[in-house]
Amino acid sequence: MKIAPVEELFTTINDTAILLQEELNVSYLEALAETGENLFHQSVLQDELSELTLKRLKKIYEGSQITKFTKEEIRKSFQLAILKGMKESAQPNHQMTPDSVGMFVGYLLHKFVKKEAYRLMDPAVGTGNLLTAAMNQEMNKTIQGIGIEIDDLLIKLAYINANLQEHPIEFFNQDSLEPLFVEPVDAVISDLPVGYYPNDIRAADYELKADEGHSYAHHLFMEQSIRHVKPGGYLFFIIPNGLFESEQAKKLHEYFQESVFIQGIIQLPETMFKTKQSAKGILILQKKEDSLKPPKQVLLANMPSFSNGSEVENILTKIDRWIAENKK
Repeated sequence: MKIAPVEELFTTINDTAILLQEELNVSYLEALAETGENLFHQSVLQDELSELTLKRLKKIYEGSQITKFTKEEIRKSFQLAILKGMKESAQPNHQMTPDSVGMFVGYLLHKFVKKEAYRLMDPAVGTGNLLTAAMNQEMNKTIQGIGIEIDDLLIKLAYINANLQEHPIEFFNQDSLEPLFVEPVDAVISDLPVGYYPNDIRAADYELKADEGHSYAHHLFMEQSIRHVKPGGYLFFIIPNGLFESEQAKKLHEYFQESVFIQGIIQLPETMFKTKQSAKGILILQKKEDSLKPPKQVLLANMPSFSNGSEVENILTKIDRWIAENKK
């Protein structure tokens, strides 16, 4: 019986990561980064391995050439291995955007960003899954990716993820709310880190800083992203449902009125989230420029479960109709 490509590649990645984990005495995620490098370079790069482990690794790698897999097969296989490692490490900041959401963000990018070549940034890139999932939906366009991530291990996994999929992405290992030395981009996507930002001195540089106490990191991430997108550029943020109901929401409203047009708010299916309180949506913004007018009406939609084909189709038709009427 023929096994599916994603399963075949995941088995290769997983089996070799386990061998390296045991031999190097590191975590599964660290071993995953090591095996990803080996797969990319088509050779075993670690010096300190026993003869037996070296032989076993070479045999597994030779049986599964990375070049025969598509970008999406590579992304999904690597994602499965990352998810396995995250379950083991259980760090709260190690969360991954669900596949269906990444693909839907890619669909929205395709509908809104009409350029054939553009620059796309994710200021909270994590392992690169959302960024590469979206880029894989835009295969006929030339996209230069930019990913920023403060966590050393996550950005290493993102870099390997991008290399294996052959995506041109520049990575910056830093706090995204520090000054960014990045040329303005055409679009931003981000699954926003939600919570308080501990650095009050840095937060003071932002209009969306809290009047007292810590500021919301997700508000500052949005302001930083708006600063770094070109006039007329689009931003697609995965946001908590209560974004406009918090005690700092008034400031956010005022900032948006000054700097962006709200294009749409799309509610993600509640079934995707553990609790109603943790449910999220997608906020679509466009940075103001003189020639632009706001949409006649904001696109508002509730996504059904992504497994419900006909209802999803209805919503996509509604989005298409809205774009035809508002984005001439």
